[in-house]
Amino acid sequence: MTAFLPSPLRLGPSPHAARVALGAALALGLVLGLTLAGAPARAQTTEGAPPPYEGDLLRLSEILGALHYIRPLCGAVEPTRWRDEMAGILNSEHPSDGRRSQLIAAFNRGYESYKQVYRSCTPSAELASQRYLEAGAKLSRDIAARYGSN
Repeated sequence: MTAFLPSPLRLGPSPHAARVALGAALALGLVLGLTLAGAPARAQTTEGAPPPYEGDLLRLSEILGALHYIRPLCGAVEPTRWRDEMAGILNSEHPSDGRRSQLIAAFNRGYESYKQVYRSCTPSAELASQRYLEAGAKLSRDIAARYGSN
């Protein structure tokens, strides 16, 4: 099977789109660093029950996995940034083995799903990357707003 190589002349996102993506990436990084700072004390409201933000955290894990694949594919010089963000979540959450496995599986699912679809950076891949940066930043802010001060 022949792989398609990216065209030597590839138009990047518009300057506005690049600023939005950069802003979203910075916001995501900042918020991820702060989102769950106090969460371990609240992580389980009853013995063995997942925290109320578990669904959002699983989705965020999946987004981070997708970003870990697609951002470097499209030229971002951040080879371990999104895996490191995921490790930061795991370190701040101190999840049980089962919960840790679920979070890691969500990250891997995001990575693998994009690996199956994108072999090179296309305009569609760039758009997906930008949208995931924005979705991850929004989800991080929402988790922090709803559960960060409890």
